[in-house]
Amino acid sequence: METLVTKPIEKKLKSISGVRKITSTSIQDFSAIIVEFNPDEDLLEAGIQVREKVDAAKKDLPNDLTEDPMITKMEISEVPIMNVNMSGDFDLQTLKKYADEMQDRIEGLTEITRVDIVGALEREIQINLDKYKMDAAKISFGDVMMAVQGENKTVSGGLVRIDGMKRTLAIKGEYKDPNLIRDIVVRGASGATVYLRDIAEVIDSHKEQDSYARLDGKSVVTLNVIKRSGENLIDASDKIFQIVEDAKKDLLPKDLDVTITADQSESTRITLHDLINTIIIGFILVTVVLMFFMGAVNALFVAASVPLSMFIAFLFMPLLGFTLNMMVLFSFLLALGIVVDDAIVVIENVHRIFYERRDLGIVKAAKIAAGEVFLPVFSGTMTVLAPFFPLLFWPGIIGKFMFFLPATLIVTLMASLFVAYIINPVFAVDFMDRHEGDEHPKPKWTRKFTILTIVFAVVALIGYIGSMGAGNLVVFIWLLITIERFWLGVVARKFQTNIWPRVQNRYRRILEWCIVGWRPVKILLGTFGLLVFSIVLTGIRSPKVIFFPTADPNFIYAYIELPNGTDELTTDSVTNIIEQRIVKVVGKDNPLVKSIISNVAKGATDPSQMDQGTYPHKGKVTVAFVEFSKRNGQSTLEYLDKIRNAVKGIPGADITVEQEQGGPPTGKPINIEISGDEFEQLAMTSEKLKRYLDSLQVGGGRT
Repeated sequence: METLVTKPIEKKLKSISGVRKITSTSIQDFSAIIVEFNPDEDLLEAGIQVREKVDAAKKDLPNDLTEDPMITKMEISEVPIMNVNMSGDFDLQTLKKYADEMQDRIEGLTEITRVDIVGALEREIQINLDKYKMDAAKISFGDVMMAVQGENKTVSGGLVRIDGMKRTLAIKGEYKDPNLIRDIVVRGASGATVYLRDIAEVIDSHKEQDSYARLDGKSVVTLNVIKRSGENLIDASDKIFQIVEDAKKDLLPKDLDVTITADQSESTRITLHDLINTIIIGFILVTVVLMFFMGAVNALFVAASVPLSMFIAFLFMPLLGFTLNMMVLFSFLLALGIVVDDAIVVIENVHRIFYERRDLGIVKAAKIAAGEVFLPVFSGTMTVLAPFFPLLFWPGIIGKFMFFLPATLIVTLMASLFVAYIINPVFAVDFMDRHEGDEHPKPKWTRKFTILTIVFAVVALIGYIGSMGAGNLVVFIWLLITIERFWLGVVARKFQTNIWPRVQNRYRRILEWCIVGWRPVKILLGTFGLLVFSIVLTGIRSPKVIFFPTADPNFIYAYIELPNGTDELTTDSVTNIIEQRIVKVVGKDNPLVKSIISNVAKGATDPSQMDQGTYPHKGKVTVAFVEFSKRNGQSTLEYLDKIRNAVKGIPGADITVEQEQGGPPTGKPINIEISGDEFEQLAMTSEKLKRYLDSLQVGGGRT
């Protein structure tokens, strides 16, 4: 395969521009060639060029290939978003039938690319020929093949006119009952005629099982659902859950269990809810803190810039082609504390001018205040954004991944400028008055406040009907207003009139001391010296540098790799041993463990890598933990080393235990590639290198 198929195709593919790397794997009767392009290449145009080069290489390929070369597009995002596991007191063929129905329903969704079935049996009609009987009847294998092919097909019968209509006739000869295949008449070249049942045994069986799957130690048929790139993960997950619920009602028997594991939308939902909660908490905290310095009304104006800036940024996301992914959510969290800076400057200046110049109305004061701070606010925001602009041009795969961070921050902070320049002055014109900060009468429960309470109660009830969180938010806002009216407002005004002036006076005295004589020069030199010292200290300390930080694992993967050529059954037996050891480590009824899934051959590769092929000599055991909020403060990191120690000592098995990877796929930390024309020499050299690296006993290393 390497000489006759792989190399001729590789020679043609090397002439394509923009190719980063070409790798190939050649085994008996199979060749796989992976062409990796530079990140800035147009994949559509690259696919056309690959197809053209493969077509040009066909004339150099052998004529007896069973299939033409097949070209498929591999995307990083094509990893399973969830596993639908089907189990029960049924044989694997029955489970396969139901799995096929579920596969058709799920693949009907526009968000789904495909659904791979793992651990099922593929139906196969076996014709087991008796060589001695064939020789006696003078029948060859070719005679049997021609007889079966000639009978098992549907033939068009042409058109016939009926009642002024042309109707198509078809003779359906495809077999539905395997027993009828036994009655096929086989004619040999010598003229001998026999029934197929006379020389063969026809069995309705299944193909040799090429993959295995288990859930918590029980055999299951697993559907690996792969989402289409760019589609909404949460929508796809919700629709799949609905399909499963509908199937339980009208398709699946009651004693068939359907379990969904490794649902990737859970982390996205949690992060989205955390973002919403953080925005709400940030709004409340900003309001409370600013209330001590600017008063309640002004604090509300400033705090409103948090959700308003976020909402405006959300409006621009479709124009940028952004999805709500982890990087976008992280960028919003990062921008949360920055967006209030512009609003604070504008509102404080409006309040100062309006309070000090009694001759000005609020409209005139807002115009003057916004105009005075326009340039400082704009230049300050541009200074904050300046470090993020170069990140927009970060090259490579990492640059494509990190592009969301600077782009989202830039859009969000520009939105905060719009809120500070336009929306905040409008709020000030409508609601700001000169009583803010003056002596206030003792607060009372008035008729207006009673009406306000009733309105909040009605809104809260409506919110509780739709969502518990919405109702709680309304109640919390009412509590915040009540606390501010009867207690916090008084405390804030005392802080403004008693404590804060003393802080300002203390700061003024410190500043006056710093600007006397040569003290400014000494302070400047000391600051520069501190900068140099911090750089030197960092170099001496040599902190650990990692690409993405690791946290408590949500998944722990044990990858099993046996020597090439190992069949699926042997790999499954070794995987089963690894699975039992892992179960002993984590415990059968561990509240932290959601599920333990084993895969052999199919779905046994690293989910963060692009290689999602089928390998009979590979297996994988996945330990899925419950959500972080349900762990009661217990860490799952300790299980990583425990599992590593537990799976040691299996001869011939290369076992790797890892947690899920954060960030984009990066491959292994260190790759050593050996190239050459002599395969035997390459194999010998690589084995020597592997033994040498193992002899070094590098901590944390594995070859």
